[in-house]
Amino acid sequence: MSADNMQIPYKIYLEEKEMPRQWYNVRADMKNKPAPLLNPATLQPMTAQELGNVFCDELVKQELDDSNAYIDIPAEILDFYKMYRPSPLVRAYCLEKKLQTPAKIYYKFEGNNTSGSHKLNSAIAQAYYAKKQGLKGVTTETGAGQWGTALSMACSYFELDCKVFMVKVSYEQKPFRREVMRTYGASVTPSPSETTQVGRKILAEHPGTTGSLGCAISEAVEAATCQEGYRYVLGSVLNQVLLHQSVIGLETKAALDKYGIVPDIIIGCAGGGSNLGGLISPFMGEKLRGERDYRIIAVEPASCPSFTRGRYAYDFCDTGRVCPLSKMYTLGSGFIPSANHAGGLRYHGMSSTLSQLYDEGLMEARSVEQTAVFRAAEEFARIEGILPAPESAHAICAAIDEAMKCKETGEEKTIVFGLTGTGYFDMVAYEKYNNGEMTDYIPTDAELEAGLAGLPVIEN
Repeated sequence: MSADNMQIPYKIYLEEKEMPRQWYNVRADMKNKPAPLLNPATLQPMTAQELGNVFCDELVKQELDDSNAYIDIPAEILDFYKMYRPSPLVRAYCLEKKLQTPAKIYYKFEGNNTSGSHKLNSAIAQAYYAKKQGLKGVTTETGAGQWGTALSMACSYFELDCKVFMVKVSYEQKPFRREVMRTYGASVTPSPSETTQVGRKILAEHPGTTGSLGCAISEAVEAATCQEGYRYVLGSVLNQVLLHQSVIGLETKAALDKYGIVPDIIIGCAGGGSNLGGLISPFMGEKLRGERDYRIIAVEPASCPSFTRGRYAYDFCDTGRVCPLSKMYTLGSGFIPSANHAGGLRYHGMSSTLSQLYDEGLMEARSVEQTAVFRAAEEFARIEGILPAPESAHAICAAIDEAMKCKETGEEKTIVFGLTGTGYFDMVAYEKYNNGEMTDYIPTDAELEAGLAGLPVIEN
């Protein structure tokens, strides 16, 4: 039955039996696979054995798997998912009315769990595989704190030690998210720090730096590789993370299919790729297989514009240059976003999978300034009643823009975006916006060129 002749509820809930039992691997349907990770010492493709020194064994298999379209979700992870999944797909009727647009707007809400974001979908999977391998604990980095919060919750569930290196500016701006991590038993260190060799090196070279995800990654990897029984886990960028986050898109598509709804535009915020990749994966799969076409939009901050102003090249995944090299859209591993940037999405590069898809023209990207992002966030909060995370508000901003274009043209397009986090721990940023203290910062071409000048030279 089509959406035209049946009543669409305000919120579409799937039953528990309709929750995905498998993750979807979009790489299996890609004709041109993402370029392999390279060993920083040899510049040769990383082997499973080499990756196993940093990541859990099962996660290494998932990272390298370009052929299996579907991978079973272990029963223990499914049991955990049932605490907060399936998550609702919501029709934004109030927003549509306020905008006076003929567009139909839906958002997939992933903020209905204690960690407050979609990050828990991958955190519980990575913690499970670490526990299954018999490890003592894991290390990680976190920017705005959503990933660190989710991982601390997952590690608490499996009784694993959790060491988090939090970008220093976020550590200072978001104390409550930091305290949630500590409540779940994680140790939280502002990065760069004096606790690691690479942290001390970065501080010596950049005194007073506010940090970046690249810095925090370097410290977390060093901490993992220098301690017996620990492995490093990551909340975005990697293929394995996009795989786990595919439950977002699979549920979204199942809910839409239930009522015969076909989206025209799918929008996600883009920092490292977990949010966007998770939402669009099954839709991109249809597009790759030639079954259906969609307009897919990645939205990133103007102050950290890796898609829209970066370069598609091999680059280090971290500032300390100890991690593998990934071919991705990047601003250079030494790029550090301005300290005034409060909206998350602070990573210098983008997922290699999404970078490949973007380079082939299968999706588009745009950047938005943070005052516009917070203006959209507050408008959404006042109309729809949910306070969005600044990261998700990038997608809201673009969704409103697309809805207003429909108002101008009279087109009745269906827009779907990801609302993958709540903003209750981001009130310092909201306060700055409300006080008129928030400003926009757009890096100059010269500033970006300085970061890109440090890209490694890779022989083809």
